[in-house]
Amino acid sequence: MDLFSRSWTALRTAVAAISDEDFERPSGCVGWLVRDLVCHLVIDAQDVLITLVTPAETEPTVDAVTYWNLVEPPTGEDPLDALIPRLAAAYGEPWLLKFHLDDVGSAAGRAAELADPAVRVSTRDEVLTVGDYLSAYVLEWTLHHLDLIAHLPAAAEPPTETLVAARASLEKIGKTSFPASFSDKDALLIGTGRRMPTDAEKAALGDFAAKLPLILG
Repeated sequence: MDLFSRSWTALRTAVAAISDEDFERPSGCVGWLVRDLVCHLVIDAQDVLITLVTPAETEPTVDAVTYWNLVEPPTGEDPLDALIPRLAAAYGEPWLLKFHLDDVGSAAGRAAELADPAVRVSTRDEVLTVGDYLSAYVLEWTLHHLDLIAHLPAAAEPPTETLVAARASLEKIGKTSFPASFSDKDALLIGTGRRMPTDAEKAALGDFAAKLPLILG
């Protein structure tokens, strides 16, 4: 839960530091501008709030790793994916998006800090503990932090400890380890298809290269 707070705080701090002009730059999410990604984060924060107040009585069906499904790469045809750019544009001014993310995001952060990690909650027709749910989101926040700064070289990167945790989660999802020569950032970018591996990196990956990218859904 501490890593959830660190990753979420770092991501919201990075958004707050972005200039209005940079909201129109591409993000690391194909087809989305930075403003679109920030809009998506608002929805993610709402999902966290909703899930934390949706208790479940049945046994967990997933944990922090199996919460994630491996899916096909997005085509842009998903209704929600198509909605995000329109919704982001409707905000008009970047400060409105920043304000909404700070407002809802701060509430999601407080709710996470107050939540009992052993309590079971329901989301996406699955049941898991609060601790596992928040642990799963460390990977989400860290990847989206990298997306946010993909074309903003001066922006702050995710905290080291959350990069380490996100890499470990991705390795568990992929059921193998990335080469030790890969930095945590490169493992995440290459592993999820956000960056193509060089020939040398592909050779180091060996048979694992055929399983990539790992698209999470």
